[in-house]
Amino acid sequence: MSDGDEEQSSGRPLLSARGVTVTFGGVTALGGVDFDVFRGEVCGLIGPNGAGKTTLFDVLGGQHFPTSGTVRLDGQDITNRSPTWRARQGVRRTFQRQQTFGWLSVEDNLVVSMEWQHGGGGLLADLVNFPTRRRFERQRRERAAEVLDLCGIADIASLPAGKLSIGRARMVEMARAIVDRPQVLLLDEPTSGLETTEVERFGETMRRISSEQKCAVVVVEHDMQFVMGQCDRLVVLNLGSVIAAGSPEEIRNDPEVSAAYLG
Repeated sequence: MSDGDEEQSSGRPLLSARGVTVTFGGVTALGGVDFDVFRGEVCGLIGPNGAGKTTLFDVLGGQHFPTSGTVRLDGQDITNRSPTWRARQGVRRTFQRQQTFGWLSVEDNLVVSMEWQHGGGGLLADLVNFPTRRRFERQRRERAAEVLDLCGIADIASLPAGKLSIGRARMVEMARAIVDRPQVLLLDEPTSGLETTEVERFGETMRRISSEQKCAVVVVEHDMQFVMGQCDRLVVLNLGSVIAAGSPEEIRNDPEVSAAYLG
C-alpha cells in the first residue's frame, strides 16, 4: 500500500472542503460540496462547462471565499486565509491563462517564487550583500536547477519566459509551482495548448512530484484521455454538486456521469 493509499484509508485528507456553498446574487455556483484530496494522490476534478469546477478551485486556492462551509489544510481551518498565506503553507496553483513573468528568465521565474523566505537581516543585508544572503541565493539557484531538470526545461533556463511556446511556458509554470516543495498542487487546465509529447511529459512530471514529494495534486482538465490515464481518483461536478467520485474505471462506467458529461 502506498503512502497515499494509507492516508486515504485512514480518513486523513490533506486538503478538504466541507459543505462549501458559493452564491453569486441569486445563482448558486456550488451547493454544499464535500471534497478531499490525500497526500501522494492525483485527483481529477471533471464535469461539463458551468459545473462549478473553477469556483471550487478558487475556494481551495483562496481566490474566493465560500458563502458557507469550511476548507481545511491538514486539519487546520483555512477558509478565510488569503491566497498568499496558503501559498506559503504549500498550497500552490496554476491558472488556465499563462502567468509567467515574461520579462524574467526561466530560471529567475523559479528563484523569485522562493524570495519570500528571505535570508535574514532585512534591507541592510541586501545593501551590503551579507553572507547569509549569498548563501540563500546559492541554495535557491541550486534548487531551481534541480526542478528545471526535473521538468525537462534546463536547456531554456536563461531564455526570457515571455518568448516561450505555450507548452514550454506551461512547464515553467509547473516548475515555479513546485520549486518550493508544495503540499498541495492545484493545476487548472494544464494541458491546454500542449502537443502530444508535451502532454506526456507533463503527466510524467505531475505523477513523479506526487509520488516522490508526497504532494497532493488536484487537476481540472477536459482532456479525458489525460485524466483517465494519470489520475488515481476522479470527482465529478455537475450544476454545482458532486455527482460521483471514484477510480477512473468506476467513473467511466457510472451511468449518471455518462448522462451528464461523458455521454
